[in-house]
Amino acid sequence: MLSSIDAAMKRSKAYAHLRNCNLCPRLCGVNRYETTGHCLVGDKAKVNVIAPHFGEEPCIQGHNGSGAVFFSGCNLRCVFCQNHDIAHQRNGQDLTPEELGEWYLKLQDVGGVHNINLVTPEHVVPQVALSILHARDLGLRLPIVYNTSSFDSLESLELMDGLVDIYLPDFKVWEKATSKRLLKADDYASTARGSIKAMHAQVGDLCFTPDGIAKKGVLVRHLVMPGKQEEGRRIMQFLAEEVSRDCFVNIMEQYHPDAHVGKPRRRLGGKAAGSDVSAETLRYGDINRAVSDQEVTSRPSAAEAVGLWRFCDPPKHDGFNI
Repeated sequence: MLSSIDAAMKRSKAYAHLRNCNLCPRLCGVNRYETTGHCLVGDKAKVNVIAPHFGEEPCIQGHNGSGAVFFSGCNLRCVFCQNHDIAHQRNGQDLTPEELGEWYLKLQDVGGVHNINLVTPEHVVPQVALSILHARDLGLRLPIVYNTSSFDSLESLELMDGLVDIYLPDFKVWEKATSKRLLKADDYASTARGSIKAMHAQVGDLCFTPDGIAKKGVLVRHLVMPGKQEEGRRIMQFLAEEVSRDCFVNIMEQYHPDAHVGKPRRRLGGKAAGSDVSAETLRYGDINRAVSDQEVTSRPSAAEAVGLWRFCDPPKHDGFNI
């Protein structure tokens, strides 16, 4: 637990960052009390959904669900975003840090969830830090899950140190050219590497309660994408060699074309191509398909080859895989 002095220092830093926002790698530097930067979110966090959630890993959702807080907005622009309606349409309600913290208490006391799961918080780190501190003052006892794309700055992770129990980072792609084209952030991979190492330095490998619920540590997600086997292999190698061979990994196979993928290219004048367009005129045609069985099976094999062994496989029993 943080001392009262450490908590006060975190509050002071959070307010300062809102006045000169450089906490994510976009380094916008705006005063979020007056305007917005790349994420288009001001001093209040915009929240799309707050509810018990049963769509996470078994060790995160457990028996009673994970207390999910889905933030609107994002500091990435993934062309294949699987949550495009939440991340980029800015739907939801503006909440102060105090209001947000009080929702955590409702999830704990009324929802009976296992944890507070902050989904896509990278662009609202000051507000999140303040909300956690407020909720703890009110009696929050649940673990905090920081559910992130890994496009986090080391400064933001330093602010979250001591506030987060479980880090749930994605590691999407490895190559700079891929991240520039598909995520609109050419420094994504280098940022993710530094972020995941910093997360692991804070909380270590994932550990569990006796009934298999995650209580502290890092769980890395990797979404298998069409044609990205070599990038996936490099990611697995990085986790094994530079993070930990005991790193807990969820290799996900639910990719499907979404958001801008497979949409007709726009012609001069702003008009989209008609319904008779060929595959060559569709946007991001190389990832406009489901992943193959071979692509799905190659990723765990690559992970095992470099020494990783803790995977989030679908449970073959009524309990939880740990």
